[in-house]
Amino acid sequence: MRKNTFQAHHGLNKPPSAENLTLSALVASGAHIGHFKSLMFPTFIPYAYGTRAGVTIIDLEQSLPLLRRAANVVRAIAQNNGMILFVGTSPSLRPIVAKAAERLGAENGFHIGERWLPGTLTNRIGLFGSEAAKTKKLKPDCVVFLNPLNNLHAIRECAIEHIPTIGITDSNVDPRIVMYSIPANDESIRTAELVAGVLSLAGQQGLKWRNTQRAPLEDPTDESHGR
Repeated sequence: MRKNTFQAHHGLNKPPSAENLTLSALVASGAHIGHFKSLMFPTFIPYAYGTRAGVTIIDLEQSLPLLRRAANVVRAIAQNNGMILFVGTSPSLRPIVAKAAERLGAENGFHIGERWLPGTLTNRIGLFGSEAAKTKKLKPDCVVFLNPLNNLHAIRECAIEHIPTIGITDSNVDPRIVMYSIPANDESIRTAELVAGVLSLAGQQGLKWRNTQRAPLEDPTDESHGR
């Protein structure tokens, strides 16, 4: 096997870029496995490839471009020095959102791995104080949900505050609950690692492009650069 071949366990620390992401990588992560057909949300039907043994098979040929679209959103926001918040409120998702935020740095990447505190967005001054609201940016420019069904209150707060949302939506979830839906298995840790990895890497690329654009051009007539 070639060293650069993606393997499912690479999602956390060595995710592929959105451009290099393949259907086989999504399949390897188990992204195609949905819930039982009887639990499928009606608006999810267009994203279902079919069923096998009573289980919905998610159409990854639709998921792939939607994940790439979400990556483009994160990249653009990061390129404009925006704040990206990753939310994964279960013990297995905590290291994933922490790694994703770390990839974007202390100023642009943040994560919530514990329970969402009501009012985090809609009552920022009440929770954090007026002084913190003045000196710190407490409103993210985009929120990524790895388990949106468990964070409906947080999604509502994002809607009230007009904050773009990205989320993994399984077959038992209404894909319209987030602005940028990624139809995939929300119970697979490998899938969560892959999605968070692809999105955070896109954000990292956006920050690099921003820094490149901001870097001052050297004066070719300045001989001091050659000394």
